[in-house]
Amino acid sequence: MAECHTQNKAKLVSETRRRFEADYVTDKSDKYDPRDVERLQQDDNWVESYLLWRHNNVDETLKMLDESFQWRKEMSVNDLTESSIPRWLLEIGGIYLHGYDKEGNKLFWIRVKYHIKDHKTTLDKKKLIAFWLERYAKRENGKPVTVMFDLSETGINSIDMDFVRFIINCFKVYYPKYLSKMVIFDMPWIMNAAFKIVKSWLGPEAVSLLKFASKNEVQDYVSVEYLPPHMGGTDPFKYSYPPLVDDDFQTPLCENGPIASEDEASSKEDLESDGKETLETISSEEQTALLKKINITEHTSKAEENEKVDSKMKAFKKPLSVFKGPLLHISPAEELYFGSTESGEKKTLIVLTNVTKNIVAFKVRTTAPEKYRVKPSNSSCDPGASVDIVVSPHGGLTVSAQDRFLIMAAEMEQSSGTGPAELTQFWKEVPRNKVMEHRLRCHIVESSKPTTLTLKDNAFNMSDKTSEDLYLQLNRLLESNRKLEDQVQRCIWFQQLLLSLTMLLLAFVMSFFYLLYT
Repeated sequence: MAECHTQNKAKLVSETRRRFEADYVTDKSDKYDPRDVERLQQDDNWVESYLLWRHNNVDETLKMLDESFQWRKEMSVNDLTESSIPRWLLEIGGIYLHGYDKEGNKLFWIRVKYHIKDHKTTLDKKKLIAFWLERYAKRENGKPVTVMFDLSETGINSIDMDFVRFIINCFKVYYPKYLSKMVIFDMPWIMNAAFKIVKSWLGPEAVSLLKFASKNEVQDYVSVEYLPPHMGGTDPFKYSYPPLVDDDFQTPLCENGPIASEDEASSKEDLESDGKETLETISSEEQTALLKKINITEHTSKAEENEKVDSKMKAFKKPLSVFKGPLLHISPAEELYFGSTESGEKKTLIVLTNVTKNIVAFKVRTTAPEKYRVKPSNSSCDPGASVDIVVSPHGGLTVSAQDRFLIMAAEMEQSSGTGPAELTQFWKEVPRNKVMEHRLRCHIVESSKPTTLTLKDNAFNMSDKTSEDLYLQLNRLLESNRKLEDQVQRCIWFQQLLLSLTMLLLAFVMSFFYLLYT
């Protein structure tokens, strides 16, 4: 059954590529970026994301690709860099990525109070949205984001329905599968009419993606550690630029060291300190003889330790999914599955396979370095060889869905050494564009059996399909609701006019009484 599904998916991908090349590229080649056309022919996941969003309807998928690719060229998405965005927009901190929700989805923050409707800056703000989404898409490849619309301290001048429509269109057409939900925080009553339009764009079913939250409710979606103080959180993060905001991946505990319990580690430290004290009290000749004996003992204990690790490794079940990168194949492809405390299977395994003809150096980083021990976390892999990396929570610390791991890899020259000093120097000198990066999320399961993974994958696909249905409503209702939008815009304009007249009348009355009594 699974094999049949895979074959059918491959046929749809092949048909989409063939028909897009024949029916669209031939006639509109000047309207597309050649890099997007080339990527479509090479990246199966990209094609599948569009197909999935259109219920595997190839005709609808082709229309979506056409619209998306034309937009990508018009916005020069592939060439967007920091220098493409006005510096003041990056400095103000109105749009950025930071933190994770309770489901482990990245948070895409839009601080509406920093947005003032201005046609002169609209294009730059749209480019900033596209810059962050494209940057995220290249790094995470299909993993959804949660949009945080922070409406605290906003007023009527911040209402810009064209900009909101653009953001929705980004997730509807340009970046399919990337939206988990939109959390609307602390919406002022004056914006009720505006967000009725947004609801009408989404349709009655898709409204479930909008989560209106107050200070007390927002913690249902995001834990306090990733919420700012004004939302009732404890996140000390404060936006600043430069550099670009990013969640730092740091070196985990016990880099390249053995995975040992705290008791074992402390006993080793005690033995080492005892040995040092003994050496200080004996003669130099005795020291030499004793050092030789210690070296033999250490060699034996290391061999026994390696045997223990090997036996433990055999007990691990090899991950099922594989990410096929240009330098390394990484398994699992997206998520590290940790057993629960009850199951007793806390450790997990990452398998790296070198698919190049050169030695590949690799490093493992994590967003929670104090939580995990990784062995090895900084080493190299020979051509055609595989390396097993064991990841285990440190002490009694628990695994969180917000935790992330980063695998960094780069090819080394044949003449380069692979010792600790050589690797340190190599990572200092290797150009950034030569480094392959792949990110992994953490997930806790009750059992490490493959059936658990299968059930989860099916659930995820069902969720995706539901989201597709919701977003199809958006496309059908967009045209029919333009009149409603115009009415609300006129209503907003009338409110502004009424407010201005009220202020003018108040100023006139105050002036009248001032002249009357002076």
